[in-house]
Amino acid sequence: MKSALKFVAVAFAIAAIVAGVATAQDASLQSLRGAQVDEPVTVISVPKQDKKRFGRAFRLQPPLIPHAIDQYQVDTNANQCLGCHDWSNAGERKAPTLSMTHYLDREGRQLDAVAGTRWFCTQCHVPQADAEPLVENLFVPSFTR
Repeated sequence: MKSALKFVAVAFAIAAIVAGVATAQDASLQSLRGAQVDEPVTVISVPKQDKKRFGRAFRLQPPLIPHAIDQYQVDTNANQCLGCHDWSNAGERKAPTLSMTHYLDREGRQLDAVAGTRWFCTQCHVPQADAEPLVENLFVPSFTR
């Protein structure tokens, strides 16, 4: 029994030594951010949303969202967008109401609640930001704004 405990203790000691050697800092290793841990790193600013609403670029384009939604819960259990934009709340919240098409089912029948096919707002609507294009874009709207 004592020899088994000695064996386990020696195995742990060897493992600790190997782990210590493996984690020793190698001069050839560099951090992924290109700076030492104690050096301050400047972060590129993220484009923020504009205060004014953007116009639409084409007919029937879904409106852009003029406010931040990164903290909104929109999943199968809840949709926080409806707290302001559902027809029953929009008036008192002074928010635009959803189009009546959001209350139609697949067969075109009127519903009292938002249709399941329109539940996930960010499938069509995105927050607006005055960001530089990621690729060259030669798109010209079909109408003047």
